Amino acid sequence: MKLMQKQRKAIIIGSGIGGLSLGIRLQSLGFDTTILEKLDGPGGRAYVRREAGFTFDMGPTVITVPHFIEELFRLERGVANLGEPDFPEHILGEDKRVTSGVSGGPRTSEYVKIVPILPFYRIYFDDGTYFDYDGDPVSTREQIKAIDPAELEGYERFHKDAQAIFERGFLELGYTYFGDIASMLRVLPDLLKLDAVRTLFSFTKKYFKNSKLQQVFSFETLLVGGNPLKVPAIYAMIHFVEKTWGIHYVMGGTGALVQAFVQKFEELGGEIRFDSEVTGLEVTGKRYGKRQVERATLVSGESLSADLVVSNGDYANTYLKLIDPKYRLVNSNTRVMLAQQSMSLVVIYFGFRTDGLDLDLRHHNIILGPRYEGLLTDIFGHKVLAKDFSQYLHVPTLTDPSMAPPGHHAAYTLVPVPHNGSKLDWDLIGEPFADKILGFLEDRGYIPELLERLVTKSFITPDYFEHTLNSHLGNAFGVEPKLVQSAFFRPHNKSEDISNLYLVGASAQPGAGTPSVMMSAKMTARVIAKDFELFDALV
Repeated sequence: MKLMQKQRKAIIIGSGIGGLSLGIRLQSLGFDTTILEKLDGPGGRAYVRREAGFTFDMGPTVITVPHFIEELFRLERGVANLGEPDFPEHILGEDKRVTSGVSGGPRTSEYVKIVPILPFYRIYFDDGTYFDYDGDPVSTREQIKAIDPAELEGYERFHKDAQAIFERGFLELGYTYFGDIASMLRVLPDLLKLDAVRTLFSFTKKYFKNSKLQQVFSFETLLVGGNPLKVPAIYAMIHFVEKTWGIHYVMGGTGALVQAFVQKFEELGGEIRFDSEVTGLEVTGKRYGKRQVERATLVSGESLSADLVVSNGDYANTYLKLIDPKYRLVNSNTRVMLAQQSMSLVVIYFGFRTDGLDLDLRHHNIILGPRYEGLLTDIFGHKVLAKDFSQYLHVPTLTDPSMAPPGHHAAYTLVPVPHNGSKLDWDLIGEPFADKILGFLEDRGYIPELLERLVTKSFITPDYFEHTLNSHLGNAFGVEPKLVQSAFFRPHNKSEDISNLYLVGASAQPGAGTPSVMMSAKMTARVIAKDFELFDALV
């Protein structure tokens, strides 16, 4: 529906996928939107690193729910479509899952090419065996049977209960904005009935006695910053999100999707400015009895006015560093500092020669260490760097050779580590740790002769997240998604202190992960449309 309104200005701090998604939506609502980005290019955590002819996605690489992407590319200036069903009938049902060919929808194909990845993940155990998870019911059951036939009955029960959580928690409640306690209390009985508030690992152990299967059906929350020992069991829905729509890859990497979002945003009239770090928000006046942001100040000293400001940055950094504490009654320094942050990462980007190499890896590889619960406790609880580790190894050139020069592979491996509350000195230990990880990949035969074949190597540590991406304590995924920091208890997409300040992305509701931050953008856009009385957008 066409929207008629006076011109209003919006500022978004940060050009991550959440910020770009919201920028597209605000342009469709009729705002004149400027995105201010600290870095010299778009993406935030999804920034792209290019070295020696290799292209490395620095952050997210797992693409799910391509419908969310198609929805953004369908928007037009003055046509917001916020009232359309979030999960239209044409994308539901097992027969709708795309496992071959190009997916994403007709408008998406005008901007990017998205292809499915099979298997979704190859999950390697420490004893050298592996589980290829592809969502196929026959293959999944055959592999479970090979591990332990007695676990098949447990899988059937897990499958049934996880599906119920998916249908209620994702399809029905996924876009629920928990802006007040009443909204939380309304859904709590259903979550208790589904047993979705116990921890995910405890939930998984109800169905599986085998430690390998416990890991297979609980590891995925680590890819959104969640500790399987602490996140609520509602995250069992991830299993069904993947089963329903598959795992996908954007040809050219996630960076190609980011560039496509920039293109769409600019086609709708939006402006994006790089090398434009916001250092403060000027809060003056009152609107509806609350303070409001009048201007955003850049590191250059320039000051920009706006009718609303949205932070796609870190929750803690937004409040602690950008807004004077005297304007923050709810999000006080004490409250913000008490929020527990997700773990951090060491990510190693490397390119290597493939001549004569027989590489038996998949696009997405999860390499689990000898410990699971103990390692997670060391990372999230004790905040120590253990001698053992697990990692996610991404080799996009198995799908997309354009990411590396001919005869080479581009790869990155991601290792969960404690955030900088650990006080670890990464200047001292970073290089040896990165070398240790690459040596492990060679010694264990994942990439034979890797060190000899290595052409380029670089890495990031928690310091990158803290000092370059402005993430409090160097967290990699925002506020940790444990039960007491989920739904209503997660930072709100609309500030409780300042009437025209909003949040979007990993730190806000519903949480981290590529599909979640696109959902966050839609949730925040709906709140803004309501606040600015753009009711046609909600019809």
